Amino acid sequence: MNKAIEQYLERHGFEALCPKAVLFDMDGVLYDSMPNHAIAWHESMSRFGIHMTELDAYATEGARGVDTIRKMMKTQQGRDIDEAEAQRMYDVKSEIFHALPQPPIMAGVLHLMSQIRSMGLRIGVVTGSGQRPLIQRLLSDFGEFLDADHIVTAYDVKHGKPLPDPYLMGLQKTGGLKPWEALVVENAPLGVQAGAAARIFTIAVNTGILPDSQLWDSGANLVFPSMTSLSEVLPSLVR
Repeated sequence: MNKAIEQYLERHGFEALCPKAVLFDMDGVLYDSMPNHAIAWHESMSRFGIHMTELDAYATEGARGVDTIRKMMKTQQGRDIDEAEAQRMYDVKSEIFHALPQPPIMAGVLHLMSQIRSMGLRIGVVTGSGQRPLIQRLLSDFGEFLDADHIVTAYDVKHGKPLPDPYLMGLQKTGGLKPWEALVVENAPLGVQAGAAARIFTIAVNTGILPDSQLWDSGANLVFPSMTSLSEVLPSLVR
């Protein structure tokens, strides 16, 4: 733990890690929703002649949906489509997703949030999702710890993950913080890359099907197998 912090500080030239907020990704972190997303991506994109596997869904998780669609359309069909067309395709994916059973809250998350609040830290959410019903569910499920002003969605930034913009916006929304004043909790390579690019100490919790090595290679400072295991060491990160 101390070694990871020391390496982070040395890499960025910061004097200390002084967390005042924790920025959570949503899918695969707050909700065990990635299996449903994989189904919705595969079924929706097949209607447009795009082949998207379960592995593709996990590997691109965290990016803005319209960006994922535009890239896959270019790669598989050689076509450049504008954001409006990609949004129409994403709306089909969203419709299929919301017809599936509601995904549960990730095991251990509510305890972790309670722990974070007891330490006096703020809580924010930084998601690549633009699905408004999911945002409303965030406020319903986590309203004790979170408000709308501390949520970053696909509509708040022009450039999504893996670029740093979403997490830089997260810093602004949780009080105009500096990178060394926050922690990121992610589950996907693109999200980890975004947190690392924003120079925030980035923790990966591997709740999916990808190997830990992809999270380490994406720039994670620490990798855990569950929210519970993260809870056990959190006090050593917040001093």
